[in-house]
Amino acid sequence: MSVDTVDYAALAASIAGWLRERLAEAGVERFVFGLSGGVDSAVVCGLCCRAAGPASVLAAIMPSHSNPLDAEHAELVAAAFGVTPVRVDLTPVADAFYAAMPAPGSATGDDADRAARVQLAAANVKPRLRMTTLYYLANLGNGIVVGSGNKTEARLGYFTKHGDGGVDLLPIIDLYKREVRGLARELGVPEIVITKPPSAGLWPGQTDESEIGATYEQLDAAYAALDAAAPCDDPALCAELVRRERATAHKRTAAPAFRRVPAATPTR
Repeated sequence: MSVDTVDYAALAASIAGWLRERLAEAGVERFVFGLSGGVDSAVVCGLCCRAAGPASVLAAIMPSHSNPLDAEHAELVAAAFGVTPVRVDLTPVADAFYAAMPAPGSATGDDADRAARVQLAAANVKPRLRMTTLYYLANLGNGIVVGSGNKTEARLGYFTKHGDGGVDLLPIIDLYKREVRGLARELGVPEIVITKPPSAGLWPGQTDESEIGATYEQLDAAYAALDAAAPCDDPALCAELVRRERATAHKRTAAPAFRRVPAATPTR
């Protein structure tokens, strides 16, 4: 990949200004977001603090059968930006939800397909519970919910519909993962958070790159080639990204809505 020429100081100022305008436009008092311990949410925290100050930020740490290290890293990020986070343990909430659901044996398909369906169904509960929590906190505190999705994940469709995709603002949605990391260093995100393997914490040992089947560096390089209509170093990966982008288009658009066709006016 070519040398990064992004002016991250200018980019940080631009996004912070945009966030400040959205806060005023919405007539609310604070930004509300989840603080996962990963680089994306850390960058969102830093940007929101630049936009409105730590007192106008409500960062929620929401473990749910999560790696305790993630919460530790989230606390590091909060301390770096002078934020006092709220902690909401969603573990018992998720357990109660799973207990109320039909037995996983009702999943369709062969054994391998059923296992994948059960794992995905259970995993998607977590981001949807987090979304519900954030909107509850936003309602209580007159806030607006800020998402941490980036461009690499968005194009890939690597997010949970009505989960981490259910937000009001997306300040880093036009930044590829490498740009998120560059912006993180500009903002002062702890290095341990920037360099850790990205994970959505969906199940023990889960990482984004192992689930996707490619590193973010490979993904960003492939997207750069596709954007430039240039030859791809990994044609198979580029073809797969195009396929996934088409298959997940429903995640990035409003739900299809039936519209009645007005009845024709009778003629005399």
